[in-house]
Amino acid sequence: MSVEPLPTMDRSTLRERVLQALRTAITAGAYRPGDHLGEVELAERLGVSRGTVREALRHLQQEGLVRAGTRGMLRVNSLSSEEIRGIFRVRAALEGLAVTEIIARPDRSDAVSALRAAAEELAAAGEDFAARVEADLGFHMRLCELSGNTMLVESWRHLEGRIRVTIMSRDPEEAPVMMTPGRHLAFIEAIEAGDVPGAIAVVDEHMAAAADHFAAATSN
Repeated sequence: MSVEPLPTMDRSTLRERVLQALRTAITAGAYRPGDHLGEVELAERLGVSRGTVREALRHLQQEGLVRAGTRGMLRVNSLSSEEIRGIFRVRAALEGLAVTEIIARPDRSDAVSALRAAAEELAAAGEDFAARVEADLGFHMRLCELSGNTMLVESWRHLEGRIRVTIMSRDPEEAPVMMTPGRHLAFIEAIEAGDVPGAIAVVDEHMAAAADHFAAATSN
């Protein structure tokens, strides 16, 4: 994936565009966990100042996509097995709350329809790994949004950078079985039935399986 030079624009817009370009490059796998992110090289590739790149990298550190290594060198974050399992435990708590709140809503049937549409997008992604990742994360984000709890959504988004780094730690051909429409239909069916314990159990099983899959990569 190449990062194209950016057009001239005001400083605030330029900073946002550089931030988005670097975030996209990392989450799309152009830079892998552990890869060094040099200010000089990135500034030259993007056609911007080192200061602008530095600001963007500082923001990405706050998002958890980038970390400072030895001698202050910045690298794409690589998560330990313990950290990965922690992420999925938090996701289980958040998404367990989401399904509980969706089931309690009077417009639950509308939420079920929206989730079926999100599952169809995952099916349409086929074997395109990047599209599957976007559709998979899109389903889970939609699940949180449909809860109507904005703080829940904000909390989930705070994890998104680390979730993407975790996914990119595995090769595309190792895409987990969790990223399939069938595994997501279980969420929908439990919500449609109004089965809170069943829906929470589906979330817990889904996240535990994902944690096992991705944490295993750190020990290989």
